[in-house]
Amino acid sequence: MKRRTLLQSLPAVALLPTSAWLDSPQGIAGSGLSTTPVVYELRVYHTYEGKLDDLLRRFRDHTTKLFEKHGMKNVAYWTPTDEPLKGKTLVYILAHPSRDAATANWQSFRDDPDWQSVREKSEANGKIVEKVDSTFLLLTDFSPKLS
Repeated sequence: MKRRTLLQSLPAVALLPTSAWLDSPQGIAGSGLSTTPVVYELRVYHTYEGKLDDLLRRFRDHTTKLFEKHGMKNVAYWTPTDEPLKGKTLVYILAHPSRDAATANWQSFRDDPDWQSVREKSEANGKIVEKVDSTFLLLTDFSPKLS
């Protein structure tokens, strides 16, 4: 499935509020900062055959907590129900205070010895992820507020 088709198929409910740190599409709650818009990152992980459960376990047990540690807010996670993505794809959205923060967050995450250890252990029986697609998104002015 092409990324555009995937984006078009995501229901509006996909962006329901789950992060209390958001005050508006333009800033961070309680910070008084609104100069840089919150940036959402849509990520699609395509796993090797038979490896989705390993990836889900890694996210459930470790990755989501490490994202938070490095300033990335977990918005929501999905697995597709239809072929050809069913059983081999994880789709999720993260929120970052800005695009620059996203770059710094990812670098900090990749450099984290805890992440490196988790990745190494989870891939002891072979690589899990074959391909990652990443798309950065800004809320439109007519989008419902996320709170």
